[in-house]
Amino acid sequence: MEIIHISAECYPIAKVGGLADVVGALAKYQNMEEHSVKVFLPCYETKFIQENKFETIFWADVELGQFLFPFKILKEKNNSLGFELYLIVIQELFDRQDIYGYKDDIERFLTFQKAFLDWLLTRNEFPAVINCHDHHTALIPFMITQGMQYEKLKNIPTLLTIHTALYQGQFSFDKNNYLPDYDVNKKGLLEWDGCINSLAAGLRCARAITTVSPNYLNEVNISANGLEYLFNETRYKSKGILSGIDYETWNPTTDTKIEVNFSITNFSFGKRKNKEKLCDLFNLSHDVPLISYVGRLLDVKGADLLCEYSKKVLQENANKINILILGKGNITIEKQLSNLLTDYQKNYNIYIGFNEELAHLIYAGSDFLLIPSRTESCGLNQMYAYRYGAIPIVRRTGGLKDTVIDIEDNGQGICFENATVEDMITATNRALVLFENEEKINLIIKSGMTLNHSWKTAYQEYLKMYNLIIK
Repeated sequence: MEIIHISAECYPIAKVGGLADVVGALAKYQNMEEHSVKVFLPCYETKFIQENKFETIFWADVELGQFLFPFKILKEKNNSLGFELYLIVIQELFDRQDIYGYKDDIERFLTFQKAFLDWLLTRNEFPAVINCHDHHTALIPFMITQGMQYEKLKNIPTLLTIHTALYQGQFSFDKNNYLPDYDVNKKGLLEWDGCINSLAAGLRCARAITTVSPNYLNEVNISANGLEYLFNETRYKSKGILSGIDYETWNPTTDTKIEVNFSITNFSFGKRKNKEKLCDLFNLSHDVPLISYVGRLLDVKGADLLCEYSKKVLQENANKINILILGKGNITIEKQLSNLLTDYQKNYNIYIGFNEELAHLIYAGSDFLLIPSRTESCGLNQMYAYRYGAIPIVRRTGGLKDTVIDIEDNGQGICFENATVEDMITATNRALVLFENEEKINLIIKSGMTLNHSWKTAYQEYLKMYNLIIK
């Protein structure tokens, strides 16, 4: 079948978080099964786009209220990603360095969605299914089924994948003219809490819904930033599918981003060499346990707890532990964490920003990976940690609860219940005790490295969902 994924992110073209990794890997694995898979993204100013070759396959103008935006669609020439990549170029809206965070984000992503549908109208054959991802593309099911100018597309099945319910793409009905003409009696499909809510419209209008882990589907029924009732109402057409990771990109035996390659047969040597490289880069001791954090520095990720946590852990375990943080996000959190460098230079360091190569080295060189998220729809970091022989220390929530079993229950991770500094420290103390037992920790690392979190099972579940909604 022909499958189209439309998203704001896709690795390695444009990435902020796990959304990008999921879209890129899912598309690749589906394409490997000889389905025709296309991914549509906005054309940002990213390194990948600047370094690869594209050809123009379409150009036109797209309307957004009283505005008219010229756009063109580029296709990557070499098919180097294992799927067909298409970029929608809208110069006035997307020729910027960052993916999100602009005052006109609603206008940007609405125009992107409409440009995609305008192109789709020109095709002689339509895809078997369109897989939309998060609120940035969640208005497509509404526009296909209700938009008068897109009536020709109304029978195309749409599946909406929810990576996070925290962000929903709300905007005022003052901007209703941005949408294609539709029957005003259908206005309720858009409305939630007095405004247009992109995610709510997608939940109502998509033929099927998936979340990126089974437990997250349960959680959004009780906590979804105000959309709990709607998630319950659409539960009948929803399924939680645990995401996987790309085992080609994340493979310690072949990864060119780490210092020394290793496998399950020689992980002790490989971990040690990568830890030495990592510690040398950040002026940390080679001999004490290294606990790392990789991710966005946001409250939802529990990053606001990292400053107090780090101070207390380093004070209680002077010169007996290292903490390393990689991430960016909330400026206040960034400053608080950076200020710790003055007092804890020998056992603490931080890299503000995102660095894909460094992230790989951190997984390969760390003993433990801390994930204190308040909510985590799936979480891929714990899967990367297992793959590279780092033991995850996680709060039981969302996909973390689906994938990390505590060592006391014969699992491969250390779990805690509450997003508090106290619970994080208790879990850390357990990690320090474990680190002293070389035989036990090696058995746990080896067991974690044998876990299978590839996409081979997950992409089949997506195909089953597609087949259910194809008439």
